[in-house]
Amino acid sequence: MHHDPSFIHSRREFLRKCGMGLGGLAFASLLQRDLQGAPISVNPLHPLAARRAPLPSKVKHVIHIFANGGPSHVDTFDRKTSLDKYHGQKLPGDYIATERKTGAAFRSPFTWKRYGKSGLEASELFAKTAAFADDLCVIRSMQANVPNHEPSLLLMNCGEARQVRPSLGSWVTYGLGTENENLPGFITLCPGGYPIQETQNWQCGFLPGVYQGNYVDSSKKTVEELIENIRNAGLSRPAQRKQLDLLARINASHQTLHPQDAALEARAQSFEMAYRMQLEATDAFDISREAISTREMYGDTTQGRQFLIARRLVERGVRFVQLWHGAGQPWDSHDDLEVQHRKLAHESDQPIAALLADLKRSGMLDSTLVIWGGEFGRTPTVELPTPGSNAGKINGRDHNHHGFSMWMAGGGVRGGTTYGETDEFGFKSVKDVVHVHDLHATIMKLLGFNHEEFTFRHAGRDYRLTDVHGKVVQALIA
Repeated sequence: MHHDPSFIHSRREFLRKCGMGLGGLAFASLLQRDLQGAPISVNPLHPLAARRAPLPSKVKHVIHIFANGGPSHVDTFDRKTSLDKYHGQKLPGDYIATERKTGAAFRSPFTWKRYGKSGLEASELFAKTAAFADDLCVIRSMQANVPNHEPSLLLMNCGEARQVRPSLGSWVTYGLGTENENLPGFITLCPGGYPIQETQNWQCGFLPGVYQGNYVDSSKKTVEELIENIRNAGLSRPAQRKQLDLLARINASHQTLHPQDAALEARAQSFEMAYRMQLEATDAFDISREAISTREMYGDTTQGRQFLIARRLVERGVRFVQLWHGAGQPWDSHDDLEVQHRKLAHESDQPIAALLADLKRSGMLDSTLVIWGGEFGRTPTVELPTPGSNAGKINGRDHNHHGFSMWMAGGGVRGGTTYGETDEFGFKSVKDVVHVHDLHATIMKLLGFNHEEFTFRHAGRDYRLTDVHGKVVQALIA
C-alpha cells in the first residue's frame, strides 16, 4: 500500500492526471539519444530506434521551410526581363489557363541582383538569403498537378493530392528513426493555427502513429504556452513515474489481447514521451538560454523565434522539423502582391539567413538538409477582378502549378547551382522539368534511400512516398 498522499487518487482523478498532468500532448515519437549524444536506446527493435540509411548519406536532419500559399517565383528567384518589355500587354502565344482569368503581363515590382561566385540572380525580397547563393541549389523548373491549394499542399507534403498518405516527415522518421529519446522525432512549427488541410499536412497516414508529426503553435513565446501542461504542478516526478509504470502494466496486459492495436501503442508511447519531455522540451524550446547576439541575429519576431527553435531542435537530435510561414496570412497574393510579398519576405528573409549562418558556423549544415518553397508558384500575368476575390484590384497574380521555384541547401546538395528553366515569361517549366515526385525522389536519395525500394506494406500493396512516379535528379546532388 502506498503511504504517499500525493499518489492517492480516485479512478477519475487518476485518469485525468495521466491524460493532462503528463503533458496532454499527442507527441508520439520516441527518440533514441539524449541531449549529450548518449548511446541509442537499449531496445534496437523499437520502431523509432535510430537506423542507418541503406545508401551512403551525409544527411541526419531535415528542416523544411514551407512558404504556404504559393510565393511568386518571378518575384523571388526566377527573373524574367521579358515581363518588363511586355508589361501591360497581352503575352504573345497561347498560354494554358490557371484557376482564374488573367490579363496582361505583370512585371516584377522588385529590384534584382546577382549574388556569390555562382552569380545567382535573386530579387531584393530575399537579399539576405541570397547572400548564401553558393550554398543554395535553386530549382527553377518545378511542376505540380493542379492550381488549387488543397491538393497541391497534400502533393508537396505527402506525395498524393487526394488519398490519405504519410507525409514526408513521417517517411523520414519511419526510415531513420530518431536520435533523442526525450523529444519527438518529427515536429511541425506552425504559428497561429493550422493551414489549409490542417493536420493532414503532417499526417502519418497508414504508417504507425509513432511517426505522426507533432504540432506546436510557434506564435507563443514561453515554454508553458508553446507546450500546454509541460509541467505538472500537482505531482512530483517520482509520483508521476509510479503512475506511469502502473499505466504501462495495464496497457501491456491489454496489448496481449490486442497485439495489433496501433492506436494503443501510440497512446502508451505518448504518455511516456510527455513524462520525459517535462525536462528536455523545457530546454529545447527556451530560446532565452541563447546569447543575446544570437537572438538578435534571428530577430525578435514569430519567425525569428521559430527558426531559432528549429536550430535548437535539430542540434538536439530531432530528425525532421517543418517550419510554416504564411499559415495565417499566406503568400497567396491575388492582389496587392508588392505589399504582401514584401511583408512576408521581410518576416522570413532574416531568419532564413540566420539559420543558414548558424548551421554553417556549427558545421551542422553538412548534415542538415534545408528546403524552402511553397505548393506552387504564380502567374506572370495579372489576375483579373472576380467577384469576392481581389475586389477589383489588378495588382496580383493567380496560382500557377505549371512552373515555379524551390531551393535546397546543406548536406549532399550541389550548392551554387540553378537547375531548370521556365519559358521566357515564367509561365511553364520547359527545360529539365522537376515534378514534385522527382523532388521527393531526390530528397530520399539525399537521405540515403532508393525511393522505389523504400516502401511500407498496406492493404496488400507496397506503398512509397513517390507512389509509381518520380526520378532522382542527379544534377542536384553533389
